[in-house]
Amino acid sequence: MRSIYDMSYEQMEDWCISKGWKKFRTQQIFAWLYKERVEDFDLMTNLSKETREELKKDFYFNPLTLVRKQESRDGTTKFLFRTHDGALLESVMMVFDYGNSICVSSQVGCNMGCTFCASGLTKKQRDLTSAEMTAQVMHVQKELDKKGERLSHVVVMGTGEPFDNYDAVMNFIKTVNHDRGLAIGSRHITISTSGLVERIRQFAEGHYQYNLAISLHAPNDELRTKIMPINRAFSMDQLMDAVAYYTSLNNRRLTFEYILLKGVNDSLEQAHELADLLRPYCCYVNLIPYNAVDEHGYQTTSRTDAMRFYDVLKKEGISVTIRKEHGSDIDAACGQLRIKEMKKEKSLKLNDKAGAGE
Repeated sequence: MRSIYDMSYEQMEDWCISKGWKKFRTQQIFAWLYKERVEDFDLMTNLSKETREELKKDFYFNPLTLVRKQESRDGTTKFLFRTHDGALLESVMMVFDYGNSICVSSQVGCNMGCTFCASGLTKKQRDLTSAEMTAQVMHVQKELDKKGERLSHVVVMGTGEPFDNYDAVMNFIKTVNHDRGLAIGSRHITISTSGLVERIRQFAEGHYQYNLAISLHAPNDELRTKIMPINRAFSMDQLMDAVAYYTSLNNRRLTFEYILLKGVNDSLEQAHELADLLRPYCCYVNLIPYNAVDEHGYQTTSRTDAMRFYDVLKKEGISVTIRKEHGSDIDAACGQLRIKEMKKEKSLKLNDKAGAGE
């Protein structure tokens, strides 16, 4: 038995055909799921009782339960969910001038080991299913429904490496993008990768209209290897070759994400080096203020130094923005709320054991 959110429109259509039903049945089911947003098969009132019973036999609804919600003064909201097998995962909803955006997690934990990231403090336990990703979006959309608002953008940049869970991520995106799903436009959907070269090439060959973001964070091999272990597997030359392959097949502008770490990757010399690296590509750089993680010890670059870095890139002809800080008064760093909850639960278990032994 699987969550009904696991089914893309095409998969649901195949399932309906396998039952001997007409294709339009899929339209009805998807309308109930993603327009009416029901979570009870018996509420699908234009389906026969027999149809609803067949759905109940093969599917259940939400694979996630909400554990905790944190709301920031700036409108950023963090959601901590628990899966059916007890794993914890996070989603973040951010409010921008252009609309509401959700940052979705794609794995439980992460194996990329980036030295500045809270997500990597725990190794990957497993991939998330497309249903578990869709459920993150559905929960946040239902929260927005109460205010008469909708999600306009989806970014797959939460805990995990999306391209390490490629098939499930792409299946999930099909549903949020589909006209009969949540109908979020292709160009409002962004997938981030730390640099899985083979998957970048596979993504390039799909000719998708979704946005691709590369987590770069360093202008050279030596530094990138120190802070991003994936660079040992895929060097900067290999990564940039994959980027060139992507741009040769797709007339799409790339984003390079660059977290500014004080005294590590934020010097003016490194800004010039970054400009030289990226000049051949149709891209822009998103400079990101660092949300400090106690376990790592990195510090945030000052606003003044960040602007100097920005100015160098701008003068060198690189399109660049500085991301507005979000959720600074809550557990802002990706994975931080999850780690805090895991520590809390571990402490409670230890206390329970100690109490039982007394």
